[in-house]
Amino acid sequence: MVVLVWPPALPRPERNTWQSVPQDARLKRRSDAGPASYRRRFSSASKTVSLSVLLDRNQKELFDRFYRYDTNEGAELFWMPDPTTEGWALGTSDGAPLMTSDGHPIVMARRWLVTFGANLPTETVQGTEFRKSFSVEVMP
Repeated sequence: MVVLVWPPALPRPERNTWQSVPQDARLKRRSDAGPASYRRRFSSASKTVSLSVLLDRNQKELFDRFYRYDTNEGAELFWMPDPTTEGWALGTSDGAPLMTSDGHPIVMARRWLVTFGANLPTETVQGTEFRKSFSVEVMP
């Protein structure tokens, strides 16, 4: 099975709309009195990440094609760069970037295996750009 890849021509998600919520892997135990207690329900939990991207007209078309046709309207898994890690420079404890021997910053790389989540892509217009807001389910 070939897993799709998030189109690299699309911009990074906006930082001010990014939100991550873990799936609750606990099961509440029934008790007659006292504080609530929990046990582990399952060992592998996903997380839901809500985010948005600001797109020009060409990027909007690319996003729409990717969602509608490539992912079969959100039903297929795909690899997506982790927006909290991918492309960020590694740094020292005082915040200075770590550099390669030829002076380029060392950047981190991480990707997620995801599917579109319960919040399907919503589109709003911002001047001449389009904001697509949606959620993804990050597989464990």
